[in-house]
Amino acid sequence: MAHSSWTPCEGAIHLAPSLLASDFADLAGAVRDLEGSGAERLHVDVMDGVFVPNFTFGTDTVRALRRLTDLPLELHLMIVEPERHVEMFAAAGADAITVHCEVSPHLHRTVTQIRELDCRAGAAINPSTPAACLDEVLECIDLALVMTINPGWGGQKLIPRTLQKVEQVRAEIERQGLPTEVEVDGGVDASNARRCVDAGANVLVAGSAVFNHADGPAAGGQAVLAAAGAAPPAS
Repeated sequence: MAHSSWTPCEGAIHLAPSLLASDFADLAGAVRDLEGSGAERLHVDVMDGVFVPNFTFGTDTVRALRRLTDLPLELHLMIVEPERHVEMFAAAGADAITVHCEVSPHLHRTVTQIRELDCRAGAAINPSTPAACLDEVLECIDLALVMTINPGWGGQKLIPRTLQKVEQVRAEIERQGLPTEVEVDGGVDASNARRCVDAGANVLVAGSAVFNHADGPAAGGQAVLAAAGAAPPAS
């Protein structure tokens, strides 16, 4: 799939399973389980051990994933100096690249660079970062990501107060009359998916809730979508 050909359906609730929670020894199996399950994209966390206290996927993994699936690959760069690496990740097969406000002093330039690489551009904020930090780039991005946990590790519980920031971001997007998606990432499961959507999110990143489900990842993803009020996947 060419990057520019991916246009998410407006008005829908989208699931972005986080491969951070999958079995790293069988990424291919994880991807196979998710195809046709209702997952609209794959969320790929890239961590450098500097901006966050963990290391995860790099360009080689992205290239391998690109060979495995036609599902869009949404990269979440939790790294310092992301502007130095976005071209490399785009070449590896990313369809979307999200960078963090906290490590992007020239955020407008970086998200513009991502779009020029024919990828959808996103900007993310941590729980302690004010929602207003996104205001000046909302018209330049395709996705605004609100972290609902402190990034770095999977399996954490959603921080309830972060949903207030989701509301603030959604309100500003509507005030500006933009089509920008609002994504939540961290601790999302069937118990809180509806609250995330009610706050204004239309993209749900879910890891443990998907991959640790007793009936497998496909059932886990469908449980999150059903709880969020999304229509079931077409048969």
